[in-house]
Amino acid sequence: MKIRFTKMQGAGNDFVVLDETQRRLDLSPAQYRFLADRHFGVGADQILSVRPAPPGLADVDFEYVIHNADGGEVEHCGNGARCFVRYVREKGLTERDTVRVKVTGGVLSLQMNADGEVTVDMGGPVFDLAQVPFDPAGASADQQQGGWPLWRLNFEQNSTHPIVKSTDSATVSVAILSMGNPHAVMRVDDVDAAPVATLGPLVQAQPAFANGVNVGFLQVVARDRIRLRVYERGAGETLACGTGACAAVVAGIRLGWLDQRVAVDTRGGVLHIEWAGGAGNLAAPVLMTGPATTVFEGEIHLPDPTGTL
Repeated sequence: MKIRFTKMQGAGNDFVVLDETQRRLDLSPAQYRFLADRHFGVGADQILSVRPAPPGLADVDFEYVIHNADGGEVEHCGNGARCFVRYVREKGLTERDTVRVKVTGGVLSLQMNADGEVTVDMGGPVFDLAQVPFDPAGASADQQQGGWPLWRLNFEQNSTHPIVKSTDSATVSVAILSMGNPHAVMRVDDVDAAPVATLGPLVQAQPAFANGVNVGFLQVVARDRIRLRVYERGAGETLACGTGACAAVVAGIRLGWLDQRVAVDTRGGVLHIEWAGGAGNLAAPVLMTGPATTVFEGEIHLPDPTGTL
């Protein structure tokens, strides 16, 4: 099967975008993995599918479906949301500056700005552990500002691991929340030295995270600036993670480290995050602004649904 695609990126987080407004492609997980493969396919962190709004949602313009590089469907992708609105504008699917899209976790409002950047209303963060989801049994909590805890995750002794070297066990402390998808955020002194590639999978493997988790490594530079690396579910470390940037800023504000507006330096560029929830309104929406760029377009022959060429 031959399909058309558009390659896009937002702060280095890259995507293959598929137009399914006229018909569903009904791709298999193996076909999504092929598209994301950087050697045999197009190469991407995620695959974004643009679909018509579901029936009965009169105030929604489109549906937005995300698959990770491993072929699994996920709930949310903030950098992808910015690319989504640029895509539907450039393809003439809408002329609106503000677009509302249905995702697994609800409805997002996307605003195309005059300077070419895109602002996404990401909705309010979720702190209820059952909704993240996170099972606190077996973990312990350190109470922080506002009574919001950092959770200590315990790892079995493993002398070959650069973090877990104690005689019995070792722990890391993480802030846990959802931005439509689960996040565990830890503060580090230097993101360049952080063991993202090794500690990220260890945290993800914790059985307390029933749906897995995105692991953020946060360095506070100033009250209005942070540096961030994120090890994502199904993709590994990416150059930027929009929901991860939102989760890190929300966590930093709740813990008293950050102010309301924060510039987030990722390896792929700068994202600007704003959250007014630190004043006590925890349901306040998180606003994310950043770039969205079309890289190239093309056609590709897909393997059969099992992945056989």
